[in-house]
Amino acid sequence: MSAISIRDLNGMPEFEAAENLQLAVWGTDDRPDPADLMMVVAHEGGLVAGAFDGDTLVGYIFGFPTKDAAIQHSHRLAVLPQARGAGLAAKLKWYQRDWCLARGIQTVRWTYDPLRAVNANLNIHRLGCTAGTYFENYYGVMAGINQGAPSDRLLAEWCLRSPQVQARANATPIDAIQPRQTITIPADFGAILANDHTLALSERLRVRAGMTKAFGQGLRVVGFEAATNAYLLA
Repeated sequence: MSAISIRDLNGMPEFEAAENLQLAVWGTDDRPDPADLMMVVAHEGGLVAGAFDGDTLVGYIFGFPTKDAAIQHSHRLAVLPQARGAGLAAKLKWYQRDWCLARGIQTVRWTYDPLRAVNANLNIHRLGCTAGTYFENYYGVMAGINQGAPSDRLLAEWCLRSPQVQARANATPIDAIQPRQTITIPADFGAILANDHTLALSERLRVRAGMTKAFGQGLRVVGFEAATNAYLLA
């Protein structure tokens, strides 16, 4: 790849490229966000930005306003398989942080599958999100790469000026987390989901029970340890 540039999308051809990128990442069974919808949301104050390798869109991020002007909902983030390994997902998120802070937005929220270790590591460990809300079967029955287990989701909350986020943005050391509880997840839930629906359901229900009980006791996810695939709660 040549030098990657990240910027807001501009013009329908670029929004159409973002729609096609979603199909390449999640498959035709997953409904992409339409190009015209993304264009209108961007026009009305949302974020639709892309990572470009020359003139080719290789990653994109899509967020939109909420009822609270200080909070943005981050709906989608995707990077083409051939462009992975260069930290583009994190770079797109840091672009989003700068974009939001420039517009007075202090918090970004999004949901993700708590059993996807790669996403947990990005959201919780690398970006500094925390979480204390668990949604059971959030999207109902899903197709494509998500087929085979209830669509539970964890709500990641990214407080853009919090000390832990500031430290990660500046690549400065952070204090070690002393968790009151840990919850482990599979190293590759995607493979389990594709090959063993019984085990996938068992893992889903195990983590669901652990997180809902912990959240009910006032604990929050405050870290993720990639070496053990463990959420750290305090």
